[in-house]
Amino acid sequence: MNIPEDRFYGDTHEWYRIEDNIITLGVTEPGQDLLGDVVYANLPDVGQTVEKGAPCATLESVKAASDVACPVDGEVIAVNERLENEPELINDDPYEEGWLMQIRFTGTPEEWMTPEQYQQKLDFEA
Repeated sequence: MNIPEDRFYGDTHEWYRIEDNIITLGVTEPGQDLLGDVVYANLPDVGQTVEKGAPCATLESVKAASDVACPVDGEVIAVNERLENEPELINDDPYEEGWLMQIRFTGTPEEWMTPEQYQQKLDFEA
């Protein structure tokens, strides 16, 4: 299983890559496995304010619809527009081409998991 070392991870299978005060958000490989084949991604509008812990996107799969929890307070500065016509990118390449959005944020990532901690969580759940 692929767990990139250059990002943090959330308890509900999101990944976060941080550059300055901008976070890129996506779903992990195990998370997209749980979702099944994604058929639609409902993403926020650029400029929209998002709140930590609140849903900031909804992913619909052949199994069900799942909310993506926002990891930070901030403003959406970009969304992956390719997902409108190619939602399968979330399944095919969750760590690169299947990213969801970028958020200019405030706060710190102290509660996020390192790659090692995320692997331990997966091992425990197996």
